[in-house]
Amino acid sequence: MGGFFGTISVNDCVNDLFYGTDYNSHLGTKRAGLVTFDKERGFSRSIHSLERDYFRSRFEKELDNFSGNAGIGVISDTDPQPILINSHLGRYAVVTVAKVNNVREIALELLENRMHLSEMSANNINQTELVALLINTGDSFEDGIKNVYKKVKGSCSMLILTEDGIIAARDALGRTPIVIGQKDGAYAATSETTTLPNLDFKPIKDVGPGEIVRIRTSGIEVLKKPFSKCQVCSFLWVYYGFPTSDFEGINTEYVRECNGKAMGEEDETEADCVCGIPDSGIGTALGYAEGHRIPYKRSVLKYTPTWPRSFTPGNQSRRTLVAKMKLIPNRALLKDQRVVMCDDSIVRGTQLRDNVKKFFEYGAKEVHARISCPPLVYSCPFIGFTASKGDMELITRKVINDIEGDASKNLDKYSTTDTPEYKRMVEEICKRLGLSSLKFNKIETLVNSIGLPKERVCTHCFDGSSYFFDISTEQD
Repeated sequence: MGGFFGTISVNDCVNDLFYGTDYNSHLGTKRAGLVTFDKERGFSRSIHSLERDYFRSRFEKELDNFSGNAGIGVISDTDPQPILINSHLGRYAVVTVAKVNNVREIALELLENRMHLSEMSANNINQTELVALLINTGDSFEDGIKNVYKKVKGSCSMLILTEDGIIAARDALGRTPIVIGQKDGAYAATSETTTLPNLDFKPIKDVGPGEIVRIRTSGIEVLKKPFSKCQVCSFLWVYYGFPTSDFEGINTEYVRECNGKAMGEEDETEADCVCGIPDSGIGTALGYAEGHRIPYKRSVLKYTPTWPRSFTPGNQSRRTLVAKMKLIPNRALLKDQRVVMCDDSIVRGTQLRDNVKKFFEYGAKEVHARISCPPLVYSCPFIGFTASKGDMELITRKVINDIEGDASKNLDKYSTTDTPEYKRMVEEICKRLGLSSLKFNKIETLVNSIGLPKERVCTHCFDGSSYFFDISTEQD
């Protein structure tokens, strides 16, 4: 997915920028970049790969090369960022959290209008550079960002470092968040509230869907008001979000525990204990323990936080290895137990299948899985939360294809809780993963735990209910 952090201060901002950006490291593992602006030195930038090292070790030795009272940083799972641009709008730097599905279409249109763009290896276009070129088509930053909203099919939130402050612009439908924090003499804009408290920032504002703000040390100026429609990604609370983070003022761990408690209260399965698959399954397991009135036990632990998330590597064999290596079951707590394991989701089933096998090898009598979101029936066109290249890497689609002979047949029935098709799909997934039983959370329970109206939450990967809208119909 990726995340970003920007700050502007009456004092030097480099330390805040460095540590604030680092707190987004759990959101991405491919690349990272920092850029600062100093009135005397101008812009200073550095970009590094994170695929074989970590953010702090890559950037710490370079911090003396940065100076200034304003800067932006990014952890990216896509392109090298930040991009530095010279244009009629002035010199600026931009970072994005984006998924641009029509990148080739936009690039062709820009080329036909005699605009130029560089390309990465394998003929891949840097989508952050593409966003910058769209911004340059406007008469102002506000106008250019509106062009991004009009052209991009997917999602795009961004921070722009200018010579006159930082501009924050959230995705047109608000799918990826931006939160603004404040402390004496400084402001910050970030993907997650977790970045703020240890740097003494206090969250003061969620940037709205499609809202554009300029942040200076003197305050926040709204350049464009939010759009009326919103579809914030529900997977922020299921998986992405760090447990201490709030999105739309709603805490991630609170939602996970509510999910687990509701599932535990409804479940009639007899079991001896419940455990959570680290990290994002733990909150669900704690809630389930309360709701089902069985003890929570740490029957499986992550060995070290240095292991990347198992979906991150592009190579399937490497994903399988990472999924196996990072989690260690506890034989003493599994032997002769009927165990419920809680996990955030099932994408391909690689990790869960290996865990189930190991649990039984370590003496568990039964292994039941409870998943804190509904089945992933649709790949996400808005956020890159898996390394998958298409629907057929989802275990649900493979099962549907085997049942129907067509992976896209009757998806509405397979994504509706408790239909005959849904039950058959879940039973088959349960069998393929070697589980004693398998239950997914209901979409109604998830939305209720989040606490926002269904129409303001994106649940596309569960039920295909997302939409695009024509922003020209919205009044500023």
